[in-house]
Amino acid sequence: MAEQTAPMQTWYGIDIGGTKIELVACDAALTVHHRQRVATPTHDYAAFVAAVGQLVDDADAALGTRAVAVGLGLPGVRDRDSGRQLSANVPALSGHTVGRDLEARLQCPLALGNDLQCFALSEAHDGAAAGYPSMFGVILGTGAGGGYCLEGRLVAGNNGIAGEWGHWSLPATLQLRHDLPLLDCGCGLRGCLERYVSGSGLAMIHERQGGQACDATAVVEQAHAGDPIALQALAIHRDLLGYSFASLILALDPHVIVLGGGLSKLEQLYRDLPAAIEPYLFNGVRVPPILPPAFGDAGGARGAALLARQHHPAS
Repeated sequence: MAEQTAPMQTWYGIDIGGTKIELVACDAALTVHHRQRVATPTHDYAAFVAAVGQLVDDADAALGTRAVAVGLGLPGVRDRDSGRQLSANVPALSGHTVGRDLEARLQCPLALGNDLQCFALSEAHDGAAAGYPSMFGVILGTGAGGGYCLEGRLVAGNNGIAGEWGHWSLPATLQLRHDLPLLDCGCGLRGCLERYVSGSGLAMIHERQGGQACDATAVVEQAHAGDPIALQALAIHRDLLGYSFASLILALDPHVIVLGGGLSKLEQLYRDLPAAIEPYLFNGVRVPPILPPAFGDAGGARGAALLARQHHPAS
């Protein structure tokens, strides 16, 4: 009589973004066996819950089995007491108990994480930071944030916000040096680094210098063409990043920093950032390697699957 093969055990990782929701189904070795993306219903919460539920149903049908657990990389922050989400990129989530509602819909164990932290966790496992005792994953895109991993495990912190360096404050010295305005932030604070070092921050700096580029990509293209205003905007942006990364190093001392997000595609960052960081460090402190991501924009969903596997191992 032929021996029956046990069904493959999988963990689903779901990355919630401002434009897309991506699900990947991974086995214990993090090999992806199924992948699907849909548009994010950013302003309709019922449609959002339905979209996530349908992704999971589709994966179950494609694989012929249910997941051991589902990991969610959610944008924004979650109140630990009420479970309610606050999200600027996906407003439909704000004020809702996303974890409880999805657990009721999916009838499956969940592991909740921040989308930025899931990116870091993915890069810490067989990614750019593999083999390093500690790492910090920096996201530079529409916003600015990240995640911190020690020995391959995510450090979320007491409030689950470890890695939210984008909401550290721009110092007055840099504000005055570069004649920058004091900007309000969607988090409710003022002068957050995210408003200055993100892609939209670079475009704002360019406009302050007299440029008219509509976004960060246009600023970079103009700088490559030799435009002096765009080159000056990039120099200011690089100085702000240098301060920001130096603060990360002084606070957490990671063995490696991995960049993600749209600005991580700028090759000059890997060449120029170390020199921009050094002036903000005291003697004897070394700048760690700064590396591009191994998994690109797929890292968030993979990290969410890994988070699910760590919290809910195979039975």
